[in-house]
Amino acid sequence: MTENHIRQLHRDLLRRSGKGERHRGAWNTSANSIAAFDETGQQIGIVFETASPFDTPARMTGLVDWYNAARADGTLHPLLLIGIFVVVLLEIHPFQDGNGRLSRALTTLLLVRAGYAYVPYASLESLIKKSKEACYLALLRQMRRLRDKVERERLMMGSLPEVSAKLLDFVRDHGRLTIGDAERLTGENRNTLKLHFRALVGDGHFVLNGAGRGAWYSLG
Repeated sequence: MTENHIRQLHRDLLRRSGKGERHRGAWNTSANSIAAFDETGQQIGIVFETASPFDTPARMTGLVDWYNAARADGTLHPLLLIGIFVVVLLEIHPFQDGNGRLSRALTTLLLVRAGYAYVPYASLESLIKKSKEACYLALLRQMRRLRDKVERERLMMGSLPEVSAKLLDFVRDHGRLTIGDAERLTGENRNTLKLHFRALVGDGHFVLNGAGRGAWYSLG
């Protein structure tokens, strides 16, 4: 996989698209964030910010280098590797137009190269085009929900004791926590930690799993 290969594939995909010739196979040269519009065509918000034109070349170099290195050392399953590559490509959004089409073509190509005999029986392009506005609106609503949730959690974390906040952060990152882990993490004594765990369970932040020495805590 090379950057030239990606640009050439993009150029070929857009050959009959009616878009300006200068956009085909060339990295984006203007802001290209994904916006949502209402039924009147009025922009109502940015779904997500893409890489700036200044950052795009370096971001694409980094992505291609990472993919080739990860593919060579085999530390990631091919399906995970391809999935991560495509998601980051879309997050960068390196071209003015045709990023979605390119991502689907690259997905098929990389799956075939990885040994998966995958051939789509029908194109999703027409369905995606017809539903594009609804998809963007749904993404925008979800973005707002997540933003509100993050803000609520930020306020909630600010009201917790420092030790409790640290325990909650650890469980969010690792999925589970025992009292023994908490002792090593915080340096607090076991009885103090039991009080914090009891309060976190009582407030619905944690769930106690098991009993005795095998007990552990997960998110509520």
